[in-house]
Amino acid sequence: MAENTLRMADLRWLLLGTGLVMLLHVAHFSLWVTIFVATLAIWRYLSQHYHWRPPGTLLLLPLTVLATLGILLTHRGLFGRDASVELLALMLMLKLMEAKSSRDLTVLVFGALFLSITAFLFTQSMLYAAGILASTFALTATLTGISHPNGSLDWRKQSRITGKLLLQGLPLMLALFFLFPRVPGPLWSIPQESSQALSGLSDTMEPGTISDLTLSGEIAFRVEFEGAPPPPGQLYWRGPVLWHYDGRRWTMASERLFLPYESVRSDQPVTKYTVTMEPSNRRSLLLLDMPAELPPESSLTRDMQVLSNQPVRARIRFDAASWLDYRLAADVHPRVLELNLQIPDIDNPKSRALAQSWRDAGKTPQAIIETALQMFREQEFIYTLQPPLLGEQAMDDFLFNTRRGFCEHYASSFVFLMRAAGVPARIVTGYQGGELNPVGNYLIVRQSDAHAWAEVWLEEKGWVRVDPTSAVSPSRIESGIADAVSERNLLPLLARTDSAWLKNAFLNLDALDNAWNHWVLEYDQKRQLEVFSDMSGRKLSWQDLVSGMMLVVAATGLLLSYFILRGKPAKRDLLQRSYDRFLRKMRRRGIIRLAHEGPLDFGRRAAAALPHNAGEIGRITEIYNHVRYGGKDDAGSINTLEQMVKSIR
Repeated sequence: MAENTLRMADLRWLLLGTGLVMLLHVAHFSLWVTIFVATLAIWRYLSQHYHWRPPGTLLLLPLTVLATLGILLTHRGLFGRDASVELLALMLMLKLMEAKSSRDLTVLVFGALFLSITAFLFTQSMLYAAGILASTFALTATLTGISHPNGSLDWRKQSRITGKLLLQGLPLMLALFFLFPRVPGPLWSIPQESSQALSGLSDTMEPGTISDLTLSGEIAFRVEFEGAPPPPGQLYWRGPVLWHYDGRRWTMASERLFLPYESVRSDQPVTKYTVTMEPSNRRSLLLLDMPAELPPESSLTRDMQVLSNQPVRARIRFDAASWLDYRLAADVHPRVLELNLQIPDIDNPKSRALAQSWRDAGKTPQAIIETALQMFREQEFIYTLQPPLLGEQAMDDFLFNTRRGFCEHYASSFVFLMRAAGVPARIVTGYQGGELNPVGNYLIVRQSDAHAWAEVWLEEKGWVRVDPTSAVSPSRIESGIADAVSERNLLPLLARTDSAWLKNAFLNLDALDNAWNHWVLEYDQKRQLEVFSDMSGRKLSWQDLVSGMMLVVAATGLLLSYFILRGKPAKRDLLQRSYDRFLRKMRRRGIIRLAHEGPLDFGRRAAAALPHNAGEIGRITEIYNHVRYGGKDDAGSINTLEQMVKSIR
């Protein structure tokens, strides 16, 4: 075999397809892997273009060892999602460096196709699906060019052939998607490391935790309501409830306390909605305050936080219901009140003294709450994304010195003052508000909507929600974070409201992505059976789906075969008849076309055997080859071929 029999056009298509596949993984690759892959791709292109000698084993073997060691050091092994995908990408590019034939390119195409679908192990968004489709087109075009017997094709013709091939496979793809029996659970999700950091609420809170989260524009969850959404002031999405304070950090109550569950009562109708929640690697499920109906495979804590039975490591969708007007724990266990009055004994003397003065003045708990809120409202407290660092006495430093903070500062200081004044209180973290997408009529809640508020316990009322942030910045609750802070440039771009065209573009794209999630990614076993049971009018089983799939696939295959293999047009028939007449004339001269022989090879052999007819034979072969394989389907060429065959002696 020649040292390098690759055509430059085929290599360009392969590099285009492989490059698109690598782009799908750039966000997941280590930086050195991206540089390594890009360097090898550029090197391979230049070596083909300038006819450099390809690298040999003495160079490729050390590169392979270095790549493997790099994966080992980066991921502490060769197994696992990230390590395996990066190793496959590196081996694919190293194989490209030694490719010398069309067969090598074919192997690379199938390797790149396999690598492309591994992108779904990281995300299943519509954008990635479009990227995989684009890379599949380029890789299929590579196979089209490699397989074509007439050498290099014009890229337009090659693209048309590839498009036809993919369109022919579309009916079968749709039939398999809708009818192939689904397995329970998400198809493309694999277990992730439990310690892997994902954006979202934590089970603890200290100064800076929520303000840092607010800088993220990632979507936390989407909500579709049955009917009109509640007003912004009622959109409190309940997450972790924090009871214990150690002087710096707030934490949840221990499950080993074995306290009774708090009761909730309401005489109002529930608000029903559907939540599509992004993976968080935590168990918290975000429901409106106050949960009335639990999603499947979830449980309720004693303080009304909803927890999934397993950490949320893939996108989930669930139905829920909540009361917006309720009474929580009107009759509470004394130990609960005792725990929600605890604060460190020696910390923050000024804050303690202030709260004690309210209590000594004989104010009722309700009056103490109003006094604290009035202090936040009337004094020079500022709501900001850039609060200064607090000293050892964090509450005193905030209330009497800096007076600049975010929601966690105000919720924390408010609960501290309440406890110091003898009013049981605790912190609730979660999200507040959300952005209504009018395109899909659903609510988008981002990480930038993360929030913290307080609950205080009042006799005959139970736990009552109090949001001290609303006293400092009412616009935070009514309009959202973008209208509440002056440092709007620190917020994620899509959380701002000053770019109407960008906002509209994002809402339209997000509506498409939400539809993709709903109709494609969430097309699970349950929905599949429901759809076809409704269509058939009876309850179907997976065996019925298998039978239906086989019938539809068989019918589709037969239909496609009919259109593909049906008789060629009359012009093609005339072309073949003329060429067959040429072959018969050659056979009478003792020149018989062999079974494995193509038109070009036979034409060269016939011309060598009949040198006085070499010109006519070469022209006949050229016309036939161009019309038959090159798509030059015109009557003039076919008529010329017919006349030349008649005239040959």
